[in-house]
Amino acid sequence: MQIKPFEDRVLVEPEEVEETKSKGGIILPDTAKEKPRRGKVVEVGTDEELAEKIKVGDTVVYAKFTGDEIELEDKKYLIISKSDILAVIK
Repeated sequence: MQIKPFEDRVLVEPEEVEETKSKGGIILPDTAKEKPRRGKVVEVGTDEELAEKIKVGDTVVYAKFTGDEIELEDKKYLIISKSDILAVIK
């Protein structure tokens, strides 16, 4: 199955957060960690200006509490608006 975002939206696969331990050996749950704020672009919407700046495969940094999370084929993705993308990492 393929997802094609509309207009100025981008489909992003967030970077995985590795399990972390405190100095005392306590495993920190996902709820105690800050969510990842970068990810790989999987699909770009139909906006021509956006398609010129962001390509599939780019790594982007996005705003902290943004996007709509969806799950497809056991993978989590975010659909993010163009205005919430802060930078492209080259």
